[in-house]
Amino acid sequence: MRKTILSILGVLIIVASVFVARMIINSKNNARPKAEKVVKTVFTQKAQNGNVSIVVPANGNLKAKNRLELYAEVQGVFRSGTKLFRPGQKYGKGETIIRIDASEYAANVQSAKSNLYNQLTSIMPDLRLDYPDIFPKWQTYLNGFDMGETTPEFPEMTSEQEKFFITGRGILTTYYNVKNMEQRLSKYRISAPFNGVLTEALVTEGTLIRSGQKLGEFINTDSYELEVSISKEFSDLLVVGEQVALSNLDKTKNYMGKVIRINGSVDQATQTIKAYIEVKDSALREGMYLEANLNAKEETNAIEIDRNLLMENNQIFVVRDSLLDLIDVDPVYFSNKTVVLKEVPNGVTILSKPVMGAYAGMLIKQYKGDGMDDSLKSTNE
Repeated sequence: MRKTILSILGVLIIVASVFVARMIINSKNNARPKAEKVVKTVFTQKAQNGNVSIVVPANGNLKAKNRLELYAEVQGVFRSGTKLFRPGQKYGKGETIIRIDASEYAANVQSAKSNLYNQLTSIMPDLRLDYPDIFPKWQTYLNGFDMGETTPEFPEMTSEQEKFFITGRGILTTYYNVKNMEQRLSKYRISAPFNGVLTEALVTEGTLIRSGQKLGEFINTDSYELEVSISKEFSDLLVVGEQVALSNLDKTKNYMGKVIRINGSVDQATQTIKAYIEVKDSALREGMYLEANLNAKEETNAIEIDRNLLMENNQIFVVRDSLLDLIDVDPVYFSNKTVVLKEVPNGVTILSKPVMGAYAGMLIKQYKGDGMDDSLKSTNE
């Protein structure tokens, strides 16, 4: 009896297990959720072809247009003047920058001038007797001879007899020796050829200066030059006299310059040409770093876009029926941030900002807000 009851319970448990298992299996939902399509919102613009000015960027350091390296041609002690010989010291045109002690040499010059005067005096009686027609000319010269001034030029000798007479007495040789000594005496004083400032001083007052020694540098602060390197492909487009926009490194100050010279040779290493821009401003200083934007040429029927929008194989993305597509374009000029393109169909919708992971056939939605980026279009739009 007991075995029969246990057998019946075992069968009931097995039947119940099968029933519960079927209920669990039937309750399982095998339907997978539908994957949602991701539609990216992109910034777009209408391509409007027009004239695009190609601006060539260049940079360089300012140098004074007029500069003077001061060298000593004579030897002596550097004497102090009204102004200290120090960097930053300003001098006006004609003002003495350096004065070297020339007292000993000046005495020698006076001795030579005295000798010349004595020679002229000694020939006057002979001139009165032998050449009375030229005597007044030389008498006038002798009367105007001042030992404290520069030796005056000899009067013109019009006849061979006069030349032979003056030369035979050794007067012409003495005269040119005196003029040579006076010329050398002038080198003991260095004066400013223009208004400017001393930028380098290598000696101080009281220093014994030797011939050939560099003393310093003097520059004109009214005008500066900027040397820039331009690609050879724009060499025929640069014109002397063209206005150039300049700015400092921080873009806080702007200046206007003018192309004054263009080098006639191409640098073989960099394949560039040197151009020189003149700029005048009281705030400028030698050595300042400036950036220049030169208007090289103008491309017609072109647009300018961000360089990041140009794909490999010279293609860009366009929007067609909410899908991205690629078209071929012709890039004609690259700058640091933009590229100038041709062969872009007029009025076609293109991207104005790059899209991560973009591909041809990608489903997109155009942004319709007020923040739409329309900055990268042709200049005439």
